[in-house]
Amino acid sequence: MSSTTKTSPKLPLKIRLLIAAHSLSVDAFSRSDSTAVNRPLMKIFDPKASPSTLRKPDNGVVSSDIMVDTARKLWFRLYTNTAAGGSGVGVLPIPIIVYFHGGGFAYMAPNSIAYDNLCKRLAREIPAVVVSVNYRLSPEHRYPSQFEDGFDVLKFIDNPDFEGFQAVVNTNIDSKKHLFVAGDSAGGNLAHHVALKACQHQFSRLKLLGVIALQPFFGGEERTESEIGLVEAPLLSVKRTDWMWKAFLPQGCNRDHQVVNVFGPNSVDISNLPFPPTLVFVGGFDLLQDWQRKYVEGLNKSGKQVYKIEYPNAFHGFYAFPELPESSLLMAEIKSFVQHQLAK
Repeated sequence: MSSTTKTSPKLPLKIRLLIAAHSLSVDAFSRSDSTAVNRPLMKIFDPKASPSTLRKPDNGVVSSDIMVDTARKLWFRLYTNTAAGGSGVGVLPIPIIVYFHGGGFAYMAPNSIAYDNLCKRLAREIPAVVVSVNYRLSPEHRYPSQFEDGFDVLKFIDNPDFEGFQAVVNTNIDSKKHLFVAGDSAGGNLAHHVALKACQHQFSRLKLLGVIALQPFFGGEERTESEIGLVEAPLLSVKRTDWMWKAFLPQGCNRDHQVVNVFGPNSVDISNLPFPPTLVFVGGFDLLQDWQRKYVEGLNKSGKQVYKIEYPNAFHGFYAFPELPESSLLMAEIKSFVQHQLAK
């Protein structure tokens, strides 16, 4: 845990009110036994954004919604930067970032305003083509539904036939598309597991270059120092994360399941797998920080390349607020990581 004795950061009033409203809605509209979420009422506190069309781009970024499987309501929002592109010596290719939103596997969506804005920033500032996945939510759909949806989207974009994708990513139909798998919180957990499956799969045109995990949601039966000490931290509490794991895991499983405690007693050995370089962000006011450090340690011990970035004053979800200085620093670190992997 951070060496600071404070358990909650100083935040502007607007951010504190937004966090309080989100926390209130999650607690009020989620059944205490982890069996149901009142979706109609949750919509009131989770406003949605429409795509940005070519006629009305958002600071150079256009977006559209692409259906993958109607039966599962599996779709993604595709973001492209109209100013990105070009070719020639010294010009890096435009990568694809497949992004998994956070929300404890139970809340939020790609068209939630916070995630729509975040993915626009990624498309604009990296720059990149961003594929933001609308995976199924728990507790209606438990593990492994979300992981199946995430990997199916990778297979879908491996041979894309929808308008504009090929032209934006590159001009050579025979060249590999450079892929990064990313996500925050529960989406960071998803990014790890989807990348784990992807690095063992032979894609036609996708080349997996890296994983970007923003404060990934991992855990275990053990209570860590940060879980015990950060009782007043914004957004998350141990009670809330326990609810999320219970709603997500198959009946009868505990938090030492390999999908939760990825380097715990039931973990899978990944030392012989071609798992890609990974960028991990950790916040000093995030009660999950000790699990995130265990994740970094596990990747290191498995012989994998991993970069850890820590922001002592950052709370869980800070990246959703561009007015915070750490949010801009995070974008710069992601850009540096992506460009470094592209240049190899």
